[in-house]
Amino acid sequence: MGVELIFNYFTTLTDKQKEHFAALEELYQDWNKKINVVSRKDIDELYLRHVLHSLGIAKIQEFNDNAAILDVGTGGGFPGIPLAILFPEVQFTLVDAIGKKIRVVQEVVEGLQLENVNALHSRVEDIDGQYDFIVSRAVAAMPTFVRWTKGKIKKDSSHDRKNGILYLKGGDLTEELQGYTNVQIYELAAYFTESFFETKKVVYLPQKFKG
Repeated sequence: MGVELIFNYFTTLTDKQKEHFAALEELYQDWNKKINVVSRKDIDELYLRHVLHSLGIAKIQEFNDNAAILDVGTGGGFPGIPLAILFPEVQFTLVDAIGKKIRVVQEVVEGLQLENVNALHSRVEDIDGQYDFIVSRAVAAMPTFVRWTKGKIKKDSSHDRKNGILYLKGGDLTEELQGYTNVQIYELAAYFTESFFETKKVVYLPQKFKG
């Protein structure tokens, strides 16, 4: 499945966005040969397993222009890079503690000439700043992730949905999420028909503030 998969689900893309999405495959295949950040099977299904999966967040939440989004544990740039292509007026900060992964992210961002992405080699606990939403793909269990990102979410919301975490997860999350009474779970199978998405979800956890 090629880039047409993205075009089928996102039908209002500009020519520039289409060019960016189409360029991803060659960029990732080229860099993956030098620095292996995506498995061989996944690189062959890049648009399904990485790009479209990342864009599942956009089916749940549209980001306002000038919003600030933090992608924690971005790996090879997911979900941050596909979302940055889709929302060119939104500022994305992509963070990973593994240097070689961030190098690939930086090279892909440069190859696409994306001006709304900042890629940092760091642990999330060590970065400054606050963000409207924090996005990620299953880098840790939710309690651990919440601890890592404490204090990184802006108090004041500029979106209809309260600021918080948008987390791509799969499988049975009952035990992991049992401590969160205000969590919302969105099944990606409601948006995408491919069997890959049968167990995939977006978990939304609004930021709670005292006072």
